[in-house]
Amino acid sequence: MRIVLGVSGGIAAYKAAELARSLMRNGHQVQVVLTRAAEEFIRPLTFASLTGQKVITDLFSSASPEAALSSSVEHIGVAQEHDLLLVAPATANLLAKFAHGLADDFLSTLYLAFRGPVVLAPAMNNNMWSHPATDANLKTLRDRGHMIVDPDDGYLACGTYGPGRLAEEAKILAAVEQALQPKVLDLDGETILITAGPTQEALDPVRYLTNRSSGKMGYALAEAATVRGAHVILVSGPVALAPPTGVEVVRITTAAEMRDAVFANLEHTTVVIKCAAVADFRPSTEAKQKIKKTAARVSLELDPTPDILAELGRKRGNWLLIGFAAETENLREEARRKLETKNCDMIVANLVGQNSETGFESDANEVVLALRTGEFLPLPKASKREIAEQILNQILKLRK
Repeated sequence: MRIVLGVSGGIAAYKAAELARSLMRNGHQVQVVLTRAAEEFIRPLTFASLTGQKVITDLFSSASPEAALSSSVEHIGVAQEHDLLLVAPATANLLAKFAHGLADDFLSTLYLAFRGPVVLAPAMNNNMWSHPATDANLKTLRDRGHMIVDPDDGYLACGTYGPGRLAEEAKILAAVEQALQPKVLDLDGETILITAGPTQEALDPVRYLTNRSSGKMGYALAEAATVRGAHVILVSGPVALAPPTGVEVVRITTAAEMRDAVFANLEHTTVVIKCAAVADFRPSTEAKQKIKKTAARVSLELDPTPDILAELGRKRGNWLLIGFAAETENLREEARRKLETKNCDMIVANLVGQNSETGFESDANEVVLALRTGEFLPLPKASKREIAEQILNQILKLRK
């Protein structure tokens, strides 16, 4: 395969030389593009010697007018002739340019003209990595379908310790090979209904009962299923997430609204994944005016909300039914009980409240799948997108 290796200006730029050598060792042809800042850390001659290719550094040639005219459209030719764009290291500045479509050098201009898979391996100071602006730019790039190889923790050039160190070469190479794999549309023809996020049950005009669900697991499932060819209907509670491209979104607030939206979209559904953390109770009455704070103790009377999963289990159609169970103890026992009482094909169970790195609000998860076959399949800690892929793999097996 033909790969463009973009190198932006960070101290980790020197590591890109060995990365270029490894890509060639794996059978790829490598075209290196250096930003002007990258040249302050490593010279073009190094890459030219390793790859046997001219290294591109400028958008415009400083040679003859004819050469300058040719170089002015070179980024289009390079974009069309290559199969994958890899940037390692990708600085905070480079990520911002890509996210906002700024094109003021060869690499950023090439990016706008490129239509193949993009792999970005960021490297920067740990505070720059955790800054909200960088986080927003990364979200934009992920939403475009680009693969981000998150940096490792370690000692950084600035003398601090934390996330920001360029990922190990093996991780970057693995991401490249994964991105080059042809898309498998193994869910083509499936209509998957996914519920995600929390519900909110009003107490008065300014207060409500809810939970800590961020919706990230359900949205990861929706994105993964869409990429694999499924038509996805996402019934979403109130979350601060942008819906994946190509997903049909139905927004709701309360458990009753979620129940109605689910049953209104069942006609052509082949798989139902009840990932939402639906509030179990709602106030018996909603106050019309704000309840004033007093020194007196206040009691709250609650009614149960609709048990959507149980109702789906009782009215089973031809769809597969997948439920989620967030538990604080006895994980396998509770998953098995829910699998049987709700008449599900699979329960995805995880412990909550014990590890801030997984579960609610986090980007990672660690779950156990309880299957109708009687098996328990533990999935070790991984990103929610990776967990989503494994859940979909098991759904395919259940379908067969």
